[in-house]
Amino acid sequence: MAKQPNIVLMGIDSLLATHMSCYGYQRLTTPHIDRFAEGATLFEKTYSAHIPTTSAYASMLTGMDTFGTQVVALRHQGPMREEVKTLAEILRESGYDTTCVGFGGPSGRGFDTYLEFSGWGPDESGRSPKAENLNRTTLPELNRLIDQSDEKPFFLFLRHMDPHSPYLPPAPYERMFYHGDECDPSNTSMEPVMSFKPFCDYFASWMPEGITDKDYVIAQYDGAIAYMDACIQTLFNALETRGVMDETIIVINGDHGETLYDHECWFDHHGLYDVTLHVPLIIRYPGRVPAGKRVSGYNQHKDLVPTLLELADIETDIEFDGQSLTPMIRGEIASYDSEFYITECTWMRKHGWRTPEWKLIVALEPDFHFKPPVELYNLIQDPDENDNLADTHPDIVNVLETRMKNWIRKREQETGLANPIMHQGDWHGKKGVGAFKTSEQAYDTLHIGNPGEAARLQAKSREEK
Repeated sequence: MAKQPNIVLMGIDSLLATHMSCYGYQRLTTPHIDRFAEGATLFEKTYSAHIPTTSAYASMLTGMDTFGTQVVALRHQGPMREEVKTLAEILRESGYDTTCVGFGGPSGRGFDTYLEFSGWGPDESGRSPKAENLNRTTLPELNRLIDQSDEKPFFLFLRHMDPHSPYLPPAPYERMFYHGDECDPSNTSMEPVMSFKPFCDYFASWMPEGITDKDYVIAQYDGAIAYMDACIQTLFNALETRGVMDETIIVINGDHGETLYDHECWFDHHGLYDVTLHVPLIIRYPGRVPAGKRVSGYNQHKDLVPTLLELADIETDIEFDGQSLTPMIRGEIASYDSEFYITECTWMRKHGWRTPEWKLIVALEPDFHFKPPVELYNLIQDPDENDNLADTHPDIVNVLETRMKNWIRKREQETGLANPIMHQGDWHGKKGVGAFKTSEQAYDTLHIGNPGEAARLQAKSREEK
């Protein structure tokens, strides 16, 4: 029997596909991933249907949608349903040695080994070398897995954190895409950002004191991607040097995108706009996955697990909600569902319906951005989703809402389970508050960051200069 392939899955948090050069971004942010993609298949329309991190990874690591996993909220309480098997559990049963680095969500159940790294705030220099920290933890474990891979294939899941705020890439990446004065007093683009009370203390904890230019922050985000890209090349080199690169299925996938200066969802990943829904997916496995191919059909996180199991020749009787992408890779099928149900439960609780032409977003309670309860966008004429047509096209709202409700009813009947987004209680982490009754209440209740910590870090940053 042929040896089963190793699997390396790089789940990258908050990575905008449209800010990767291999996806057409004008800045050269991902030269190493671009080269990797030349030997792989790149999927142009992969979507994270269930925002944010917790629910996205639940789909990515189980092959199920939110009805199947019952995971929909960032602050999901308790474990995932025992009836749902995770990718780690399936692969362990098939003889794999499994390691998870930097992830502990409900869908991360079943790994043999769990390793942590410093992937969040700044270090004492005021910068945040997240990917280097990940490599320092991962490389010894990768060597161990490779050492025994002749007897036992391995599954290595890495959660890269660099594109997630705070965007603090080390030198020289912090100035790679910016030349100017980020504190220019004539620039007022950061005024609405720093006056947004729920996030302003968090922003002040890592953005320069007196910052005025939004383009500096966007350049920091791009620099963080470029820094991570260079560090990922170190992992590619390790696999190549040890001679296992071509016998390993390597996947790069984002959990969700990022809203930078878009839709007033400042430098975060809430909202059901395409900047948050559209994610990268690149798969490399020579001999089974074509090199240099781009697939334009629609697919979702739920399709990844069935794809990996087919590529690894692992049979299971699990009825996944997703489907293997190999027929799309071979050109036998042009696309999977081109219209689909979308949810978010982060700082706002909303759901909606996306088609190739239209996007419907319906608020399930008032949000802290004071946005209208119903939003409708024509994705052909208005791809950036800036012109809300809900009031002028009530007929289209009605059609899309009917499709959405029919889909919800269908999935509830198929699973015997209720739509989880309708039963979230204190989803925002504020015990006893329940659903927000007004946008004012949401705005006054939700907050991240600490004013004292912000001041301390700003002072240290000034001392370093």
